[in-house]
Amino acid sequence: MIMNFKTILLAVYLTLVVATTGWCQKVPLLKTTLVGNRIVEFIPQGFDSNKTPSLILSSTPKPKGTVPAGWSLVPEFALVDHKARAVLKLEGNISHYGGGEVTGPLLRNGQSIKLWNTDTGAYSVEGGKRLYQTHPWVMGVRQDGSAFGIIFDSSWKAELTTNDDEIIYNSEGALFRVYIIDRESPQEVLKGLAELTGTIKLPARWTLGYHQCRFSYDSEKRVMEIAENFREKKIPCDVIWMDIDYMQGYRVFTFDSIRFPNPKRLNDNLHKKGFRAVYMIDPGVKVDQGYSVYQSGSVNQVWVMKNKTEEYHGKVWPGECAFPDFTSPKTRNWWSGLYKDFLNTGIDGVWNDMNEPAVNDSDFPAEKQLGTMPYDTPHKGGADLPAGPHLLYHNAYGRLMVEASYNGILQTNPDKRPFLLTRSNLLGGQRFAATWTGDNYAGWDHLKLSVPMSLTLGLSGQPFNGPDIGGFLGNTDGDLWASWLGFGAFMPFARGHACAGTNDKEPWAYGAAVEKTSRIALERRYRLLPYLYTLFYKSSKTGLPVMAPVFFADPKETRLRDEQQAFLVGENLLVVPAFAKNPLLPGGIWEELTLIEGEKQDKYQAVLKIKGGSIIPAGKVIQNAAENSFDPLSLLVCLNEKGQAEGELYLDAGDGFGYEKGDYALITFTAQKKNGNIVVKVLKTEGKRNVSKEIQKITANVLLNGKTYTGTGTFKNGVTISIK
Repeated sequence: MIMNFKTILLAVYLTLVVATTGWCQKVPLLKTTLVGNRIVEFIPQGFDSNKTPSLILSSTPKPKGTVPAGWSLVPEFALVDHKARAVLKLEGNISHYGGGEVTGPLLRNGQSIKLWNTDTGAYSVEGGKRLYQTHPWVMGVRQDGSAFGIIFDSSWKAELTTNDDEIIYNSEGALFRVYIIDRESPQEVLKGLAELTGTIKLPARWTLGYHQCRFSYDSEKRVMEIAENFREKKIPCDVIWMDIDYMQGYRVFTFDSIRFPNPKRLNDNLHKKGFRAVYMIDPGVKVDQGYSVYQSGSVNQVWVMKNKTEEYHGKVWPGECAFPDFTSPKTRNWWSGLYKDFLNTGIDGVWNDMNEPAVNDSDFPAEKQLGTMPYDTPHKGGADLPAGPHLLYHNAYGRLMVEASYNGILQTNPDKRPFLLTRSNLLGGQRFAATWTGDNYAGWDHLKLSVPMSLTLGLSGQPFNGPDIGGFLGNTDGDLWASWLGFGAFMPFARGHACAGTNDKEPWAYGAAVEKTSRIALERRYRLLPYLYTLFYKSSKTGLPVMAPVFFADPKETRLRDEQQAFLVGENLLVVPAFAKNPLLPGGIWEELTLIEGEKQDKYQAVLKIKGGSIIPAGKVIQNAAENSFDPLSLLVCLNEKGQAEGELYLDAGDGFGYEKGDYALITFTAQKKNGNIVVKVLKTEGKRNVSKEIQKITANVLLNGKTYTGTGTFKNGVTISIK
């Protein structure tokens, strides 16, 4: 048989492809369906939900009609060595964002990350390419400001690459669905992401205050010393956190009989001082026949099993541990039930840590160390989740754990909004838990990195996030602490944290000058709690980030696309950290804002600017979020070029679910320049809540051409300020 020249070349090419990349089989599309406003679902031929179940979407999308004419964003599917791949080819100059919890720059062009949730102290694993969470999501912004987003609906181990001309998702598992959103702005794309994956639940107001944590405050006595210092020094704070040393031998859902002998007394005492208490719960349960949680789990057959008769065990803080198989509904219900007695001691919130799950396998040879369960460890599944290997469910383990934890917290306290923080999660897991950026390091590189990390999480559907302020690992000096808190006070989740063996990292630990700086920074945050709470309310409805990149001020302005020092809080507040060097800021009217006396003279405080055309609601300085902010309510006003401004304030009880039945108020304020006066008044109020008891006096501060004009009035009659 004689082969022609083209056939020979093709054979050589295919031989090289197979030799270098493995066998690649293109997979045609089975189905393309419109499932929302400019949201299209792509299903490859051979897709099987029993091999790749969705753990990302909040519900199964329903067909909405035909795909829009001219739709050009179509992924290409393939199998490479029987592992599923998807590629989205691109044209034009596109700025990439997303990927969830990532290190590196805000602008993700030319970046690659590994999607395999990992305990990575100081982001040291694979040079920071692999962190604690998995967000198979990319948003692209075109030069004209229009944008698109792509979800790879898979929890299999994977790698995500964002090149200028293509987005590549290489998984180590079966075929998966892809969802693409194409809309007129990045904000509208993020709303589409929320339509598919859900939004955060509206958090209780106290969760937006400052949080203080250490691994660990090692006794009831030490916890109360910390609380008393905050109040005596008049440094605002809402939450004290308990790390693993409160437990009896690191056994979850227990309390150390000597150092924490009476948790109810401790929590009651914290509550009397206006604090809330958050306690850590890990997934690893100590293998101990005399330990009630292990006994109960064994009786209920909830553990991950190596086979039909042998439990999987791995080492964590208590030593040998069994792990709940959260893929099973029975296991999740069992886990939820453990929270009742625990929370009835007066605990206000829960911290799920080590839930990648992290396993210490350092006893094995280096080539066998995985830091988690072996890939082929089986999971039971149940209901809509099939049985499958750890390679499929690892990235969803923390997400399933926090779902079970959230439900247990809500069942125990049905009249309170659950607060849950998690280290590990999956895209869509924002429905159940807030997050922080893991075990960072006390250094200037991680201080600067904390801004793009938090921004990227917000651009990936998780607005309630922040770093360990001051750095978790390593010693922190006063200069670093003050610089970090100076802007960290305006991040969505604001918590100072320190690792065992490092120096004290409380606001007063660095001397009188830094203590004063810390007080000013936190007083600024607490004055802005009404604005922050309003933003969280909006985010719970729309999915928009609380902390946003500067380019959101003008998505068409390409020079702003890679700015990652300064950031926006909502649409109307610009934060420029003290460390920022020549930040690229949006054009238009932005007036500098002063909230606290002495802040201008403090070199560590971030510069705040208010956008022209906006009104930001603020309160007085308070020591915790339960105190009344509105005596009086302050309205910070910046007029646009037409002499007008508008802003909103959201109010409710601060906790509970009465707002779902109408017990809330969403107030719209306006300002108008007329005949040498500026008139500030209420335009409209939505909701059934009567705010006349909460808000009586109003102070309006109008920032105009570098000057501030102040007037007072009432909620009913508004404020009139003369600027003649």
